[in-house]
Amino acid sequence: MPDTPAFRDPKTGQIWTPENVGGKGGPVSPEDRAFNPSGQSVNSSQVVEEMAQVHKVGTVPVTAGPTVPLVMLDNVALQVQPGGRWQAVLYLQNNSGSAQSPVLGCGFTNGGNMVQNTRVTLPAVPPGDRVGLVVTGPGSSVFVDSVSCNVISPQ
Repeated sequence: MPDTPAFRDPKTGQIWTPENVGGKGGPVSPEDRAFNPSGQSVNSSQVVEEMAQVHKVGTVPVTAGPTVPLVMLDNVALQVQPGGRWQAVLYLQNNSGSAQSPVLGCGFTNGGNMVQNTRVTLPAVPPGDRVGLVVTGPGSSVFVDSVSCNVISPQ
C-alpha cells in the first residue's frame, strides 16, 4: 500500500482505510437505520385512534380560570418495550370543578418526520384528579426519537 493509513482487523482480516471505513459492506443494520430518518418508510398519513386507560395518582387544586386551563398535560416521556412498541407515558390533571373527558393528540417522530399520529380519548376524569396514562406508539422496529402530546379538547 502507498502512504495511505490502513488497519488490518486481526479477527476478520479486513483492511480498513479512510476510503472504506463507514462504507456499505452489506445491508444497513437496524441500529444504523435509526440515524437516517429518511431511510425508513412509514405510512404516517393515517391517525390511530386509541381509548386510554387512566390510573389516579393524586389530586390537584381546582383552579381552572382565565389563566389556568381546564386540563393540563405534563411529564411526557418516551419509552420503548424491547420487541414491543414505543409508548408515551404522561400525566394529566383536571383543574376544573367538573368531570372532563379529554381528547389528546400525540405525534411520534424521528428526525422531525412524523412516524405515527395518535388521537387519544380518555374516560371521564373527576374534578381535581391527577391521572397517569400510557399512549401506544408504533412497533419498536420503527425508529422514534421524540413524542409530543397536546390537549385537543377541552380547550
